[in-house]
Amino acid sequence: MRIKFFQVDAFTNSVFKGNQAAVCLLTKALSEQDMQSIAMENNVAETAFVVKRKDGDFDLRWFTPAVEVPLCGHATLASAHILWQQGVLAKDASAKFHTKSGLLTAEKKDNWIEMDMPAITNEKTALPDDLLKALNVKPVNVLMADIRYLVEVETEKEVRTAQPDFRVMKKHKTLILTSRADKGSKYDIVSRYFASSFGIDEDPATGSAHCCLAPYWAKKLGKNDIMAYQASARGAELKLRLNGDRALISGMAVTVINGNFHL
Repeated sequence: MRIKFFQVDAFTNSVFKGNQAAVCLLTKALSEQDMQSIAMENNVAETAFVVKRKDGDFDLRWFTPAVEVPLCGHATLASAHILWQQGVLAKDASAKFHTKSGLLTAEKKDNWIEMDMPAITNEKTALPDDLLKALNVKPVNVLMADIRYLVEVETEKEVRTAQPDFRVMKKHKTLILTSRADKGSKYDIVSRYFASSFGIDEDPATGSAHCCLAPYWAKKLGKNDIMAYQASARGAELKLRLNGDRALISGMAVTVINGNFHL
């Protein structure tokens, strides 16, 4: 079986930046075992599997090299980008994805793609002692946002220079580290995302993490439109807009590989 295969750098307009996502355009659904095996073979943060439905919408699932995940922003962005680029969807048509996190939609906004995703709220919590030691920062605030810890620190420098012990972090839930951006920056906030328990020590660009960051920072900053930078080694730029219980997350994408996967 030949599967149309693409690799996309998401949340960037430059190759070798943002986050890598593989996109498989399927004519029919594959077994979970096959999808997991393909994701392991690709060995990028997420592989997206897209199947067109009879109603014109799409079924979408995401797999890391280790597990299936319930929500992935950058691979959704990459999937929408490929559907428009390959002419599967007209440029002015919405991409509608049926996922384990409900219906997700994407729209083209000039060079940006805006995704309508759930805003993930949070509640106060504390880090386990071993995780706090492994993270080696001084939290200003610690919350639980669905399946992720959200840890705010005082300065952008603390976010950028953090060097967690991933051997310990692998035993815990995934974690977002964030702060306000430095004064004078074009960004409002910065973050990093650690997902060792999902097989990814640090994710370069993470839409789902910004579903948590959008409501948190909208409240703290007193505004619903936020410019965000994910300060991974590859770097990523995102626009966030909180709209009630939805997080509108925008980014750009570039295709770097186009070919066939042979199964």
